[in-house]
Amino acid sequence: MKLSRLFADGKFVVSGEVGPPKGADVREVIEGAEVMAPYVDVVNVTDNQSAVMRLGSLVVSHLLQREGIEPVFQLVCRDRNRIALQSDLLSAAALGIENVLVLTGDHMVLGDHPEAKPVFDLDSVQLLRAASGLNEGHDLEGHELEGKAAFCLGAVVNPGSDEIETQLIKMKKKIDAGAEFFQTQAVYEPEVFARFMERAEKLGAPVMVGIVPLKSAGMARYMTENVAGVRVPDEMIERMKKTPKEDRKKVSAEMSVDLVARTKKMCQGVHLMPLGWDDLVPEIVKGAGLRDS
Repeated sequence: MKLSRLFADGKFVVSGEVGPPKGADVREVIEGAEVMAPYVDVVNVTDNQSAVMRLGSLVVSHLLQREGIEPVFQLVCRDRNRIALQSDLLSAAALGIENVLVLTGDHMVLGDHPEAKPVFDLDSVQLLRAASGLNEGHDLEGHELEGKAAFCLGAVVNPGSDEIETQLIKMKKKIDAGAEFFQTQAVYEPEVFARFMERAEKLGAPVMVGIVPLKSAGMARYMTENVAGVRVPDEMIERMKKTPKEDRKKVSAEMSVDLVARTKKMCQGVHLMPLGWDDLVPEIVKGAGLRDS
């Protein structure tokens, strides 16, 4: 089920996200995806997120697919050269995976193997162009393939960036390279997102607003101080600070529902990133009126 078909049909698309385990035991990640599945159209599978070594996103995407859950295979530029990136994309195509999200990837100094050698042979625009070439039946060098891919390609954008013009320029480049939809960095300020969408909608590509439920005041402050383009309003931080630990999930869900309600008319979908709180996804989706049950 290609996301491009859903967008073309005018459907408001809902996606969830899971992170592969740091190990070979996949039970928890499969169970988390199964909790989300009735309430989302697709489930993203992160690729060594935050530069932390984990089980591969391609394997988990395939396992979800076997369970009847539509995956979005995330692929970052950080860890592979252009040969390996194209090979992994062809592997995904051979497995019948149709949706791919292309990202640059966090730098390895932020992860659990800080001395790993960086690759970044391609950037995200170049990787989109490579994947588009595979769709057309050739590799980056123009060599013909024995059977082409048929991906719906996605990319990311940061609507809260201080350099919004740069974000829009990159967005246009990604569209020209083959991106058919965008997922955003976490949004906590609907008014900032609205200003971004006033300009981004002119580019014509579907945008899915990114929502990350807050787990604590500490997490909110960390994101504000350390994640580029993300600012959690003081009132949200204060509310989490005053909330007893046992009530944080409930309050986090309420704030997430409010964010979805305030942004959903501006865009074409929502991307929920629960960071392990997979059971919040059904609550947020139902609370925001995105699904009846």
